[in-house]
Amino acid sequence: MAKDDVFDSFEDAVRGRAGTGNPWQITPAGRRYEPDYELLRTLLAIPIEAGSGSESGRFANAIDAWVATELRRAGFPADEVWPRLTKPRVLPREVGLFVRGLPRKLRDEVEAHLVRNAAVAPRDARVLGRAYAKQVDVVIAQWSRGPELMVSTKSMVSSFGNNLKNRFEESYGDAKNLRARFPLAAIGFLFVFRSTILDKPARFESAIDMLRKLRAEMDVYDTTCMVVAEWGNGVPAADPEFDGVTIRNDVTPPDLQADQFLTAMIEAVLDRTPVEAHVEVRERHEHRALPVPELNEADDLNGSAHADA
Repeated sequence: MAKDDVFDSFEDAVRGRAGTGNPWQITPAGRRYEPDYELLRTLLAIPIEAGSGSESGRFANAIDAWVATELRRAGFPADEVWPRLTKPRVLPREVGLFVRGLPRKLRDEVEAHLVRNAAVAPRDARVLGRAYAKQVDVVIAQWSRGPELMVSTKSMVSSFGNNLKNRFEESYGDAKNLRARFPLAAIGFLFVFRSTILDKPARFESAIDMLRKLRAEMDVYDTTCMVVAEWGNGVPAADPEFDGVTIRNDVTPPDLQADQFLTAMIEAVLDRTPVEAHVEVRERHEHRALPVPELNEADDLNGSAHADA
């Protein structure tokens, strides 16, 4: 199955959870991001029910689709979050604006060509770091700003020995490579483990330690995340007793859970941009309307943006 077709299989589930409201909740303890764990369970179950594990890549794509959906829930524009919900999965925002402005018949023809044009609308987001180009799983980017947020995702459902060490080495190098070229970008790492890692306590503790160390230095990741997913041992495609996937937040340390991860990533983007950028994200975050217009690139370049009324 082509990679775009894999993302096709997640579209209905994502649309079915649309309208879940502002993910930011104000509680007596302060502001809190509430991830849509139900959607995560649903997306992870899709490749598992089809009999595909992480080896096929579909499991990892489910994670990417979930992270991208959470960023759209936070208010980031759909065209700036890759992978996009619809094909093409990677498309510069400015190209999307141009295409949507075309007459309907011409727009349909152009969109059909775009899906087949890997030079303009590639399947994967590849970002040039200091030393090498890196495929990044989830990206927020715009032509005038470059990458503002990058998330690398990994999954591991078995072989928690040498593979874990290898993932640590790869992830550490990838962070250094990207951070050196994009020091202001929010860069995060999310690792999904099958709950069978709990049967190997030493490996589980090593994974926790690894994820904490990956964000211990200023020039690596802003934050990291651990997701522990549990499902039965049968073959779900042929198992009528398969009851889906459970997210085991009860075993995941609070400082590695998805709520803190999404909070840190989103707030890093807001902290590193002016108030006129990502206004809708800020309004959802603060639960109030802001008296500023969204930064308009054309007006800004003309030096006439945001003049007082």
